[in-house]
Amino acid sequence: MRRRKFVGLLGVPLLLPRHAFGQGAAGMRRIAALFSLAEGDPEGRARVAAFREGLRELGWIEGANLQVDYRWAGGTIDRLRSHAEALVKEEPEVVLAAATTALVALKDATRAVPIIFAQVTDPVGAGFVASLARPGGNITGVTQHEFSIGAKWLELLRQFAPTIGRLAVLFDPGNPASAGYIQVIEAAAPSFRIDVVRAPARDKPQIERAITGFAATPGGGMVLLPGPLGSVHSAAITALAMRHRLPAIYPFRYHVLAGGLASYGVDNIELYRRAAWYVDRVLRGEKPAELPVQNADKFLFVVNLKSARAIGLDPPAALVALADEVIE
Repeated sequence: MRRRKFVGLLGVPLLLPRHAFGQGAAGMRRIAALFSLAEGDPEGRARVAAFREGLRELGWIEGANLQVDYRWAGGTIDRLRSHAEALVKEEPEVVLAAATTALVALKDATRAVPIIFAQVTDPVGAGFVASLARPGGNITGVTQHEFSIGAKWLELLRQFAPTIGRLAVLFDPGNPASAGYIQVIEAAAPSFRIDVVRAPARDKPQIERAITGFAATPGGGMVLLPGPLGSVHSAAITALAMRHRLPAIYPFRYHVLAGGLASYGVDNIELYRRAAWYVDRVLRGEKPAELPVQNADKFLFVVNLKSARAIGLDPPAALVALADEVIE
């Protein structure tokens, strides 16, 4: 369980000489990037840094031969839509969609501008692409974990807290990916003898009401679903779970760094580095319709022993030994 591997569908990128980039007289190419997080958010900065690193490795340097228009929505769906519409009007050569909600907004805004996504779940089922092998439209990119990971979150939570009988699933109802995770979790819950309580929230006050209300009855645990809600309000969510001594499993490492108990999911920062590969291919003249979607191939299990002890848990040594990273 330390790491799950998937076989990527694409090979090693071919580096072409500078003259093959098709640059204009000014030698500057224009792209854009739409993020669901707030500008200045530490997780957002890490994603941008990885994207820039991937671009640099392929010869694209911001300010030299590349101009990037970054837009930040701060976790607001309406702001994502307005940013997407504004970006499309600027006619960039390609746009990076950072996660599912950003991709939804961009897909609604254009069928012409090439879109490269990172950190999106089930792009075929969501209707973003026709198939992984041949996307068929103006969209392609790198997926994150599949919905089936929801059962793994339940399994891990049971190992951390064997006595729990209730589970709050904290999610943003505006995120189209939430339904797929919930379906898997609710289907798996009876085998763990756990009752699932849906806990929808769209902002910090709703998060506080959802967690506080659920925690009023003892014997519960929590799973946070991926999405801007958990990214923008990571610190608040982990702090509330700790305050109410609520065992919780999170989708990404940064939740554990913020004080969460444990996470299991993809190395999401790596996905943005890999997304640069697609941007490079489109800038060189290839079409998203013919660039196969890649699956994530690096998964991380992170445990915060300090947080475990603070809420009265003593994780089994065998479970901790499986962790890729242990915070003490």
